[in-house]
Amino acid sequence: MLEFAERWRLNNCPELPLIIAIGSANRPESLMNPWSHEERSNIIRHWIESNDFETTPSIISIPDIDDPPNWVSHAESYHGEAGVFLSSDDSSLELYSNSKWRVVKIPMEERDRFEGWRVRETARMMSTIDDEDAVLEVLSPTMPRSVVDFMIENGYLRRLAFMGEGGEPVG
Repeated sequence: MLEFAERWRLNNCPELPLIIAIGSANRPESLMNPWSHEERSNIIRHWIESNDFETTPSIISIPDIDDPPNWVSHAESYHGEAGVFLSSDDSSLELYSNSKWRVVKIPMEERDRFEGWRVRETARMMSTIDDEDAVLEVLSPTMPRSVVDFMIENGYLRRLAFMGEGGEPVG
């Protein structure tokens, strides 16, 4: 998604900055949202640094307010007023479009393989495995290898095994 957003920006609006917004910044870690906004920022920064981006995007965190009709005005206080909003999430695209933003839908490739719940549950299943090569082998088809390495080195995977009972439906 980030590669698409950066390419789109460079080809269509190079004068605009790329701003990556991390939602749910005020939510406690859970099986649905296992990493804090700081950790997600660190993971994204690490990935950006290990790839060729023309400029370094800004990463901002936005707390949830559980009020969809007022979401965009709330988010604007963090990321600024109307520009171009890129996302793969239809409900977010609709909210921004209704608020007079230009929206661009990011196409999802291999959606079944990259669904968040699948990636999180696979990471959770691998979180107790001590063989780093095995963890890399299993997780690298859905996450960049450099990100998996970074998550292992910083303990972002290990604690998933201890985040409570159950999880999302696997299969």
